[in-house]
Amino acid sequence: MSNLSGRAIGYARVSTDEQNLDLQIDALEAAGCLKVYSDQGVSAVAKNRQGFEKALSELQSGDVFVIWKMDRAFRSLRHALDVLEQLENRDIQFRSLTDQIDTTTPMGKCMYQIRNVFAELERNLISERTKAGMEAARKRGKHIGRPKKLTRQQVEWAKAQLSSTPPVTLSSVAKTLDISTKTLNRSLKIAHTGLI
Repeated sequence: MSNLSGRAIGYARVSTDEQNLDLQIDALEAAGCLKVYSDQGVSAVAKNRQGFEKALSELQSGDVFVIWKMDRAFRSLRHALDVLEQLENRDIQFRSLTDQIDTTTPMGKCMYQIRNVFAELERNLISERTKAGMEAARKRGKHIGRPKKLTRQQVEWAKAQLSSTPPVTLSSVAKTLDISTKTLNRSLKIAHTGLI
């Protein structure tokens, strides 16, 4: 265990009331935590986690925030990065016991920074792939973004075509209007309710 300059404050969480916090609390106390805050029966994605908020508010400059595992404390990678940035700004160190992240040591801080770099790289790659996919779809003539909305006149024209003799098919009308059959169906239903 690394030398801690301040207090170690722990946090534990389980998703259901049936799960037990003992394993996490024992590990956090063994790691030197003076206080351990917890949430029981609270999912990872819950925005209101009283134990988590109390732990963060308890922390002071020089303290160490200790958790058992990353997914016990953070809703997502973005949430983790945001919280850890706040801790760094407040001069608070961070340890995740099972993930072996410890910013109180030079190597741990280095590994944490490397993880941040890779996380940023992954976000950039996802953005790049999404933009490339959208551009390729545009070149193939596919409409990108929200479905086109029809004017009242276009809806009336479509209704006339569909009720003509012989009737024109839905897909043919949609193709003429350069929309999907799903969008055309939705527009006709909205028109039927009198919203167009």
